[in-house]
Amino acid sequence: MTEVVLALAVFLVLHSVPALPTIRGKLTAALGLRLYLVVYSTTSVALLIWVLHAAWSTEYVELWRPDSRNALANFVLSPLGLFLVTAGLISPNPASISFMTGTTPGAITTLTRHPVLWGFFLWSLGHLAANGDTRSLLVFGGLGLFSAVGILVAEKRARRRMGAHWSPIERSTSIFPLSALFSGRAKLRLDGHLVAGFAVTLLVTLWLLAGGHAALFGADPILALDI
Repeated sequence: MTEVVLALAVFLVLHSVPALPTIRGKLTAALGLRLYLVVYSTTSVALLIWVLHAAWSTEYVELWRPDSRNALANFVLSPLGLFLVTAGLISPNPASISFMTGTTPGAITTLTRHPVLWGFFLWSLGHLAANGDTRSLLVFGGLGLFSAVGILVAEKRARRRMGAHWSPIERSTSIFPLSALFSGRAKLRLDGHLVAGFAVTLLVTLWLLAGGHAALFGADPILALDI
């Protein structure tokens, strides 16, 4: 369990970097934006695999019995979470975590102004529901809690950092997904970043279902559906 805690701590520290403009700025200046994105993404995936492999090497203690309904919920929440993370990272978003610079928010912010953090939260929630054991509670529960707290922290930082520029973004976006759309404060729109995020999500999801998930983590999500 010590390795799980260590791996999770390193993963969470890494994912605090995009929320720290000073550190992120120094890294992009030293490496260049494209190389920074490649290094960060590769390291992130590697650390996530380490976290999951470390967790799955510990003893299984069931908290609730997984069933096909929980697995189906994960089939919805995980791709949605992956989409929000992917599109959020490659879209300009001065109010929250993003790899891209720019003062004009991308189309993904019409869904929520914190897409990356919501994406991690939904992905974690889906995997926690589908597994239901102590190690999943530690890993996915920890990631979900980190994301939820991160939303509050990012909101506070953006409000303080942006000053007078904050009000227009607050009026046209929302913390909770789809809230600004349903209230009429925002209109759904498309841009290249949103389309690219959807394409990447589709390709990665198909690869995971075709055997990628089983190869990486030793578990086939389709078998969990029990159909």
